[in-house]
Amino acid sequence: MGGGRTGRTAGRARLARARRARRDDPDALLDPTEDPGAAAFGALGTEAGSDLNWWALVHRRVQARAGASTRHAWWVLWALLAGLFALNFTFTVFIVALPTVAHQLRTSVSTLTWTMVGPLLAYGLAAPLLGKVGDVFGHRRLYLVGLAGALVAAALTAMSHDVATLITARTLDGVQGAATGTASGALVNAAFSREERVKALGWWSLVGAGGPVIGVSLGSPIIQAFGWRTLFWFQLALIALALVVVSLLLPAAALGADAEAARRRAARAELRALDWVGSLALSLAVTLVMLGLSVGPTVGWRAPLTVGAFVAGAAGIALYVVRLRTATHPLIPAHYFTRRNFLGPLVLRAASNFAYFGGFFLFPLMMEEAYRYSVAGAGGLAIARPLVFALSSPVAGYVAFRIGERSSAVAGAASLVASMALFATLGATASPWVIGLALALSGLAMGVAMPASSSVMANEVEVHEFGVMSAAQLLAMQVGEVAGIEVLATLQQGLARAHHLHARAGAAAWLSTFHTPFLVGGAVALVGLGAALAVRSVERRPLGWREA
Repeated sequence: MGGGRTGRTAGRARLARARRARRDDPDALLDPTEDPGAAAFGALGTEAGSDLNWWALVHRRVQARAGASTRHAWWVLWALLAGLFALNFTFTVFIVALPTVAHQLRTSVSTLTWTMVGPLLAYGLAAPLLGKVGDVFGHRRLYLVGLAGALVAAALTAMSHDVATLITARTLDGVQGAATGTASGALVNAAFSREERVKALGWWSLVGAGGPVIGVSLGSPIIQAFGWRTLFWFQLALIALALVVVSLLLPAAALGADAEAARRRAARAELRALDWVGSLALSLAVTLVMLGLSVGPTVGWRAPLTVGAFVAGAAGIALYVVRLRTATHPLIPAHYFTRRNFLGPLVLRAASNFAYFGGFFLFPLMMEEAYRYSVAGAGGLAIARPLVFALSSPVAGYVAFRIGERSSAVAGAASLVASMALFATLGATASPWVIGLALALSGLAMGVAMPASSSVMANEVEVHEFGVMSAAQLLAMQVGEVAGIEVLATLQQGLARAHHLHARAGAAAWLSTFHTPFLVGGAVALVGLGAALAVRSVERRPLGWREA
């Protein structure tokens, strides 16, 4: 046995010496075993190799071609957008399907609202920490892990046969959303130069806003013809395809063994040094505030659960502020909160989402109760808002590149204020054109303001902190979204009860209960306008500029 092994070793040594002797022989180039790329085809260096690795070969070739392209950053963007679309197109249509799901699982729609609340809470808890994990260990890796988690969540959702499993699956989807959301934002910002980012972020907003619209258009027929579970099997196939595309196109860091080991040691040291007390306080505070906002309308704003969530959330925020001022390595460096191009976009995003999503929720109710539209008619008309949002975003990115991010952010915020003002003054005989204009102004506001605000904030932070920055942006948006929906809806319902309105009440009476909530939304949008006025545009090099 030992002699045979020794003989094989000696044979390999002789073969190696022969190959070295023939290295300069031109005829050796005709020998497939001398091909430097033979490792990708297996140990034999031919297509007959038993360990043929087609994936490695395709991966190398695609990475090489994409990396050599002058539009490499755009290839990265398209790959990430494929993943974003696969992840977000089911959100809106699943809300429409809740009554059907409740009937099949023998539960109530109110219980199933936790399929919406659970992901929000999971996102708030996970996003800050996962943003830091991406900064430390790499956003490409975190994004791929998030897509893999989305595959699991989609499969579990499709196979759910009880409400507990369904809520668990959707909550898991919130965790992967935190991973993919923070990582993808960081990857886009890293791929583009500071001057070009606003263009890419316009396309980003197109898919982010347009995905749910397409989901309603495609998903509703799927649910009607094949059932709601088929929707998630379809999503699973899209995510699998996106996982392949992203794996091929996103560049992986090419490090040697020593460099990789050193990087991992540095990453572990950075995580050990992180202010974990402050980081966990921030995550828990955001989660508790969103919990209070979510359950307040159901259990009551003075209920112990609601009050306790808000009090504990406020305590968590206070602890985070203390740690921010005293900790050596806080999650977000304290000096960023003194910069107008960091704090301004955060305020703008929170305030804009408060008004936009609060109005988004109120609009169908107003059309059904005051103007007697059918559910389908009101829902179809409401799609105009995100559709304008999606279509205006790419154009707005290119316009902001020309006129500056500050001008775009101000124009978007002002458009949102005008939209809320129009909604707040609608009369019983309002023209459909005026209602359509109010909708279009809301969509245009978000399409114009969001790419600009994202760009100025990304240009304010260091590259190695893009993940935490993305998490901060997305959390501001989600808190604003939840607060806008719950506060404005509660205000409208309270006014309806106070006026003792019934189903047959006149349009003017019903509209009076919507005017005040839209005015409140407009007031919050004004705060966003003030934040937009405070930001500064990215400095750009003049045309024809050349580095000396």
